[in-house]
Amino acid sequence: MEILNTINDFWSYILIVALLFCALYFTIKTRGVQFTMIGEMIKQLADSGKKEDKLHHNKNDKKNTISSFQAFAVSIASRVGTGNLAGVATAIAIGGPGAVFWMWVIALLGAANAFIESTLAQLYKIKGEKSYMGGPAYYIKYGIGNKLWANTFAVLITITFGLAYNSVQSNTIASAVNVSFGWSPVVVGIVLTVFSMLIICGSIQRISRFSEIVVPIMAIAYILLALVIIAMNITQIPTVFKLIVTEAFNLQSTVGGGIGMAMLMGIKRGLFSNEAGEGSAPNVAATASVSHPVKQGLVQTLAVYTDTLIICTCTAFIILFSGMFYTQYNGIELTQVALTHEIGPLGAYFVSIAIFLFAFTSIVGNYYYGETNIQFLTSNKWVLYLYRVVVAAMVMIGAVASLELVWALADITMGMMTICNLAAILLLGKYAIKALDDYRNQRLKGYNPTYHSSTIPQIADKTKCWE
Repeated sequence: MEILNTINDFWSYILIVALLFCALYFTIKTRGVQFTMIGEMIKQLADSGKKEDKLHHNKNDKKNTISSFQAFAVSIASRVGTGNLAGVATAIAIGGPGAVFWMWVIALLGAANAFIESTLAQLYKIKGEKSYMGGPAYYIKYGIGNKLWANTFAVLITITFGLAYNSVQSNTIASAVNVSFGWSPVVVGIVLTVFSMLIICGSIQRISRFSEIVVPIMAIAYILLALVIIAMNITQIPTVFKLIVTEAFNLQSTVGGGIGMAMLMGIKRGLFSNEAGEGSAPNVAATASVSHPVKQGLVQTLAVYTDTLIICTCTAFIILFSGMFYTQYNGIELTQVALTHEIGPLGAYFVSIAIFLFAFTSIVGNYYYGETNIQFLTSNKWVLYLYRVVVAAMVMIGAVASLELVWALADITMGMMTICNLAAILLLGKYAIKALDDYRNQRLKGYNPTYHSSTIPQIADKTKCWE
């Protein structure tokens, strides 16, 4: 743990500087796309699956394409999980209430990173056997032309999501179920492993169908519960907002380690939850069939807001209303204790059920990110089968490992992967911005925007999927 913590400290500062620099840079370059086009984001999600989008790439079998909403649901399945319940609690327990403020900051600014990376994924996607494929590995290979860099990212995301992140998800489920029902982590791990294998042995279509049903239901249920608790504590809202803001800039906070720890934990746990700039969501963003790359960029930007500004904030308010963040509790246990304080013993049971659904869909979404990058690295199906076995093993191991170990491993691999992706989008971001300009111009003329590879002549030969 000492070695892992030393590596984490090194990566954390590099990660924060890189994330904020890219976020500010792309916010300026896109003229605040994440703020000025929120209405357009909602419209694109509502219009998902329109005929012109489904048939835009007429060479694709419609059965083997997924809609913009399905891509949104799969990315939300990965985003919405442990980070929303356990990650927020960990950030508050270690960084204090001020960590919530920095979570909001990284979501609002980092959403620009999410827009750029997902638009690039659409631009440089390719036609696969069962669906479109794309993501950072693809835009690094075809856009930058560096195969070693692309392969490095593919390996990093496979390790981060398929192995490290999935161990965090199973660890949190096992902990929550153990607290509420007393079930052994070994038994929980076995059940999780079996269910995970049943889902991940299917295709992206099976994953997307599973996610589009489960994710909205569980997210709405959790948000409704949070709204009830907020209504019960309506008079405390000004106090909670004041606490969050003052603690965010408190140099000598009695809760957490002051401004440095609040910023560190808020940004790290915020990134773990919303994944903006991390390079994960572009893998599923590329699979959507849309008539213009920017459409999916906008939808994935909305996913960042859904994750952090809504669901993470719900968890933060529940914890802060309860006042339980002053206790020794951490992780999912803190969320359970806070809910129990607010609504009684049923709170702990609700969290156990919610975290099972949240984290299980994350395991499924995380698996897919690894699968698509293994397919990028090799066409050998035995490698994919081996990957599935290793994923199952890490789900089992995570269930019985310590909280500190699984989070430390996740932070290290997340940092390496994110730096790799941010460097790539800095080099290629200008093309996503050109696509955005084209989209805006078509909207001003009253058109439903469509894209052709000739729209950006400089990369026409590298974006043949749009011919």
